[in-house]
Amino acid sequence: MLVILNPLMRIIEIPMMALQRLLGVNRLAWVFLLPNLLLFGLFAFLPVILNFSYSLTGGDNVLLEARPYVGGRNFETLTSCSSFLDPNTCIEDKFWRAVWNTLWFVTLQVGIMVGFALLTAIILNRDIRARGFFRSVFFFPVLLSPVVVALIWKWILQREGVLNAFLDWIGIGGFNWLIDAEWAFAWTVFLSVWAHMGFYTLILLAGLQAIPRDVYEAALMDRASPWRTFRRITLPLLSPTMLVVLVLALIKGVQTFDEVYAFTGGGPGTATTFIIQYIYEEGFAGAPRLFGLAAAASLLVAIVLVMLTLIQLWINRRNVDG
Repeated sequence: MLVILNPLMRIIEIPMMALQRLLGVNRLAWVFLLPNLLLFGLFAFLPVILNFSYSLTGGDNVLLEARPYVGGRNFETLTSCSSFLDPNTCIEDKFWRAVWNTLWFVTLQVGIMVGFALLTAIILNRDIRARGFFRSVFFFPVLLSPVVVALIWKWILQREGVLNAFLDWIGIGGFNWLIDAEWAFAWTVFLSVWAHMGFYTLILLAGLQAIPRDVYEAALMDRASPWRTFRRITLPLLSPTMLVVLVLALIKGVQTFDEVYAFTGGGPGTATTFIIQYIYEEGFAGAPRLFGLAAAASLLVAIVLVMLTLIQLWINRRNVDG
């Protein structure tokens, strides 16, 4: 193998040495970075620029040059409300219903999921029997496709599903879980927590295992209570990992679409219609296809996510510095 590789590497070395003499050692790094930068620009920066361009245009034509320029009219349509607390007073009331649904969903889903993920990580970090088995059990739902997860739980919760069959068997009687708006929303939160908690549990478990055992041994020698140890040692040392989990969970929660769309379709009514589904329906599933309105809504979502992420990073930096 070396007999073949040595002549090949010498052939490659000739142009690379010429480039190094021409550009210098420091600039040569850009030659290796250029392919990745081109791909990143093609699939990241270019879509953002196109999205911003579409948000300033109207009509239902796909080609950008065939779309009339409307300036900030799409943003004005989305934000024109007498009261932002009442979607009925807004021109685009469906947008604000999706915004409020997303806000409540993210608040409940992130809070419950991170809390249970932390509790599960602490338990799985202990020396318990079949610890590897339980770790794999909690992580297994993450490996499933979101559509598969949605269809499984839809099969369980439908009127003639497994859960209602069990309730009928014990004499309680079944419920229309996915027809009642409040139950449908609650089950949507449960579904998302069940499907994604294992991923964040794994991250928090890694953070717990990175905490030196000497610190806990010192706390044990000082006869610190388990709660005081958790509050004074575990939480402060786990805070960088918790920040990562919160940021990832927040972004994932706002971007929830596929599993909820396959689970409830946004119904009943608009009870489980979230912001990404609104963007999808306005831009791709509706008639006419309002690409400009969908692009404007997606930019507003991106701005909010960036602001929330910066606020969380600022709070974490204050805690570290203070």
